[in-house]
Amino acid sequence: MSDMTSTADAPRSPGRPRSIRADEAIIEATLDLLAEGSTVEALSIEAIAARAGVGKATIYRRWPGKDALLLDALRRLKGIVPQPAGHSVRDDLVLLVGAVGHHIDPRARKIMPCLVPEVNRSPDHFQLYQNIIEPRRQLMREVLRRGVRDGDLRADLDIELTMALLTGPMLIQRMLHWHPELDDRILPEKVVDGVLEGIRAR
Repeated sequence: MSDMTSTADAPRSPGRPRSIRADEAIIEATLDLLAEGSTVEALSIEAIAARAGVGKATIYRRWPGKDALLLDALRRLKGIVPQPAGHSVRDDLVLLVGAVGHHIDPRARKIMPCLVPEVNRSPDHFQLYQNIIEPRRQLMREVLRRGVRDGDLRADLDIELTMALLTGPMLIQRMLHWHPELDDRILPEKVVDGVLEGIRAR
């Protein structure tokens, strides 16, 4: 995609520093509009600019297009990626699995489920989703690889399948509330311990 690169990754040109307040207003406006029911397809730079109280040029000076802005906004919505301590494979997996589908921002409950059909319909939006999720996947991948390398996990471990086994239950529970009697507070430990039973080195 031509405008998928976020401003977080783009080099800064010399000159007057950009307004952090304007950045915040634009990101907040984007998330508010999505939470109020605007689809990714219908969301426009014009609407975001109007809600944020800025001109369109202000947005385009910061992001090359809507998809790059969405990437930054959805990264903000998901929050900071937790960083494994590296002492225990189990503890690191519990930390990462606990972050799956967990959002501090209350708007996430309205926005994230609505993104699923968008991701399925559009290759561009699918790529947007992958750009958000891949850094989190990579952290889990590194923990599992370390477990294999240190002899804690099976040498023939299928890393990608194991990640799906670890994240799937959390997503279905937190996004769809699949089973109301499951306790979200202890579910990450239950999921990790259950999967570890099958992938530990014997």
